[in-house]
Amino acid sequence: MYRLLFDLVFRRMDPERAHELAFRLIATVGRTPVLRSLVARLFAVPSGGAVRVWGRSLPGRFGVAAGFDKDARAVEGLAMLGFSFVEIGTVTAQPQPGNERPRLWRVLDQRALRNRMGFNNEGSLAVARRLARLRATDRGRALVVGVNIGKTKMTPAAEAAADYATSAGRLAPYADYLVVNVSSPNTPGLRDLQSVEALRPILEAVRVAADEATARAGVRAVPLLVKIAPDLSDDDVDAVADLAAELGLDGVVAVNTTIGHDLGPGGLSGPPVLARGLDVVARLRTRLGPDAVLVGVGGITTPADAREYLAVGATLVQGYTGFIYQGPAWASRIGRALASDARRPVRTGEVGR
Repeated sequence: MYRLLFDLVFRRMDPERAHELAFRLIATVGRTPVLRSLVARLFAVPSGGAVRVWGRSLPGRFGVAAGFDKDARAVEGLAMLGFSFVEIGTVTAQPQPGNERPRLWRVLDQRALRNRMGFNNEGSLAVARRLARLRATDRGRALVVGVNIGKTKMTPAAEAAADYATSAGRLAPYADYLVVNVSSPNTPGLRDLQSVEALRPILEAVRVAADEATARAGVRAVPLLVKIAPDLSDDDVDAVADLAAELGLDGVVAVNTTIGHDLGPGGLSGPPVLARGLDVVARLRTRLGPDAVLVGVGGITTPADAREYLAVGATLVQGYTGFIYQGPAWASRIGRALASDARRPVRTGEVGR
């Protein structure tokens, strides 16, 4: 049914416009208790798939990647559809409109997306206020929400650490985990921050700001992760892994979109990223050992894709592009498939900070 709707309606619409319409529907239903309960019954992930990570119980291993809900407007709606955790963002210290349109394209023959959104979001202060309202309710506190933070476009690279720290200080009290995003190709110079020399002060500043904020709020310290690009060389992946181990990070998210294509500006997501994503996760697992928390993302369309990530060492998995092509039952299908595997021994990384 969804495939027919996609072919007849959505693919004829501007991709960003189609996203906005679907997003509003998800957010609206998620805020409407009766409708939310009815939909959740259809898409709920079986309890047998629960996993404990960072001292927190997650309903399952499959979540939605950053980018779909940039401003924490649809967390309840996405959980309703069967995502076991929701990573919002990318959020920047200051609000910004992102790049000019068009900035999102479907690559239909590859079931992929190309985007150059440019971190369009309302800014960390507005998002923190929205998360505070969410966390003020019992239901909101029960949801597992990660927050992905990036650099404000106009902030010079020399001031990047302070920019990230501003967002971390505002958002950490409401996050189940924080992700430092230095791997989007759509903010000029951002990927240069993946070098160990540039990344170290950012991660150190974020850790200090997050710890101070959670201490003031009287809540537990928030786990800190870094998200890396698929286009890093193997040596650079190793260098980031070594830095993560040295600084005691709580995990790594791998991978972001790729610039390894000739389709035009922006990063490519979806199936073309799958092979490299698996390679990077496997390399990180070897480098970081069995206890590190690794979040595998990139190219997951089917339950088999998610299982591949888990097989090479991912602790959790995420998706976004597959949601666009597969429809509202997608997360539930993958979550239920992974829950059916729950009796099998988990190889690595189940318990983190």
